[in-house]
Order: sequence, then structure tokens, then C-alpha cells
Amino acid sequence: MPNILETIAQATRDRVQKEKECVSLETMKAQAYALEKLDFPFEKALRKDGVSFICECKQASPSKGQIVNDFPYLEIAQAYQKAGASAISVLTEPQWFKGKLSYLKEISEAVSIPCLRKDFTIDPYMIYQARVNGASAVLFIVTLLEKEQLKEYIEISESLGMSALVECHDQKEVEIAKSVNAKIIGVNNRNLKNFDVDSCNCLRLREAVGSDCLFVAESGVKNHQDVLALEKAKVDAILIGETMMLADDKRQKLKELKYGKN
Repeated sequence: MPNILETIAQATRDRVQKEKECVSLETMKAQAYALEKLDFPFEKALRKDGVSFICECKQASPSKGQIVNDFPYLEIAQAYQKAGASAISVLTEPQWFKGKLSYLKEISEAVSIPCLRKDFTIDPYMIYQARVNGASAVLFIVTLLEKEQLKEYIEISESLGMSALVECHDQKEVEIAKSVNAKIIGVNNRNLKNFDVDSCNCLRLREAVGSDCLFVAESGVKNHQDVLALEKAKVDAILIGETMMLADDKRQKLKELKYGKN
């Protein structure tokens, strides 16, 4: 029986094939390179002093189902920016996360901080598509890609001035990411094959990632104590989704995560 990740990946391949029938790979690629080359704004945002926060816009997930019923995504993104987020992660996967590419485009035009396209990238087409729709960075999940594919996808992203967030879950995947010279490595506390969360996973792998690239802790961060543990481990950034989405006051929630409750 296929795991959840394989099921989503296959659905993504089917989706991309249909999208190519509407706009060809050649056309999408040409549109991407016709735009002014970016200057890696996502990476620059994460390199600033202190821990950076990447706040996520998503209304559903495979593990939680519908997270929020009300989804004023532009208001949410703008609230994140006002709260002090360094970047915004935008879900574009439609079936399990109820995302849309149009969310990415609209959000990127409504805020001045960089946006990450959060999807299950399985085709170069999705990288060009991300650039055309306003992304400054693209997510690559190591377990979904062959090593040579991963290297190629990073090179395509960088040729457009976009950053690659290379997501790992275990030591072997970290070694693969390092071997292709990933500049930003994310360690997911959530196992995408069964969606179990181990909040200590990124702490265990911190040393393996090292200090010669940016380190992003992903998933499972719920409170100030979690943030303190990650700060102590010298992470560069924290990606927070559900915790921020469930907060009525985004600015107050991010303040609590950073500094604790008064």
C-alpha cells in the first residue's frame, strides 16, 4: 500500500501533466526567464540576525484536515508581515492542502517579504511556474527526488535567482542535501510518510546539517519553549504553519512565540 507522500506525489504528477496541456513547458520556461532575475531575497531574509520566522498560509492538511474554515489569505499574509515574519510559505497543493497558485501570486503582490512556494515539486515545470507566480523560493523534498534531479532543480532555481529550501527528515537525506551543496536545509519534524511528528527530530539532526548552510526547523513548533530550544541549537529559521493559522491575533501569537507571554 503506498504511503501518503507517494499518493500526493502521484496526484501532483497528474496535475502538472494537465497544466502542461494548458501552458507548455517551453512557454512557462520562457515566461520565467523573461522576468528580471531575482537576487535571492528569501535566503537574504533568513540570513539576518536572530531567528527568522517563516509563517505559513494554509487552510488544510492531510494530517489535520480542514484547519480553518475562514481563509482571508491576503489579510493573513499581511498580518504575518506586520507581525515581523521574515518570509511567507504559501501552499499551492490543491487536493490535500486546498492551496492554489493564485494564492501565491496574489500574496506575493500584496506583501514586500519573500514567498516560498510550498508544494510537492516533482517536475522542473513547477519551478518556472513558481517564479511566474511570484515565488522567491521553492521547496524540494529529498525523499521525492533522485540526487541528480535534486541537483538539477537547485541549479534551475538559482539560475532564476530563487532559493531552494531542501527538506530532509533523517541523516541520510541530510547527507544527500549536503552532497548537492544545498544552501538552505530544512529538517521536518513531521514524517511525511505517515505524518507523525517528533519535535526533537530537527534538534537531533542539527549537528549533521552543520553551520555552512542555513538551517530551517519545520513543523511541530507550538510555543515559546519550543522556540527557545531551537534558538539554543542555533537554527537560522523556523517554519510555522498550523500554530499561526489557528491564532486569531497573528501579531500577538508571533510575539508570544518569540518572547513568551508577558
